[in-house]
Amino acid sequence: MFAQKLRQNPERLLAVGDIHGCLSLLERLMEQVAPTEQDQVVFLGDYGDRGPESKGVYEFLLDFGERFPQTVFLKGNHEQMLLDFLEERDKLTFLVNGGTATLESYREGERYRFPADHLDFIQDLRLYYETDEFIFVHAGLRPGLPPAKQQEFDLLSIRQDFLDSDYNWGKTVVFGHTPMERPYITPTRLGLDTGAVFGRTLTCCEVRTRTFWHEPPLTNYPLV
Repeated sequence: MFAQKLRQNPERLLAVGDIHGCLSLLERLMEQVAPTEQDQVVFLGDYGDRGPESKGVYEFLLDFGERFPQTVFLKGNHEQMLLDFLEERDKLTFLVNGGTATLESYREGERYRFPADHLDFIQDLRLYYETDEFIFVHAGLRPGLPPAKQQEFDLLSIRQDFLDSDYNWGKTVVFGHTPMERPYITPTRLGLDTGAVFGRTLTCCEVRTRTFWHEPPLTNYPLV
């Protein structure tokens, strides 16, 4: 929905972990990072559910994308759950995984209403984004397959088959989805879901330099 102009050589290549309706953390984190038009930010998905301000997060991201059209927004499994709910393919999975908090944030009187631009945004999300050095994806990749050959379910929901594998795609895979107390760092993996909605922290990383920002701040953490 944005007239996207992807930067080939951004000054900073930034990735943000799972937000899950934590609008205040997102706002404060972006104040720390202070992105500019020379940077590129990749949001890794799972913007709503569980936290109190899903609608506010989507509004923030829509505005962010207008101001920084080089931004990349990836789909998470929670965005797919929401689409399945709205299209009446599967209502229960969404509701039992934090979807009721999202519905409450969109409530107007006795009903809930999703603005058209929010729905367009969710439907247009990318499944992955690839550069010369990095593959950005919400959950991970099925070992042995290139990104273009992956099943959507794996891109959105894979866990241990990806995390337990030492398969090397020749690039660093930057992902969210699996909440951890600290960023997950190996030579070929960079996990940035640090459990913001579970009372931990929301993380942004400049992936080339491995520079991290956390909100709230993460103490006693060696950045290596």
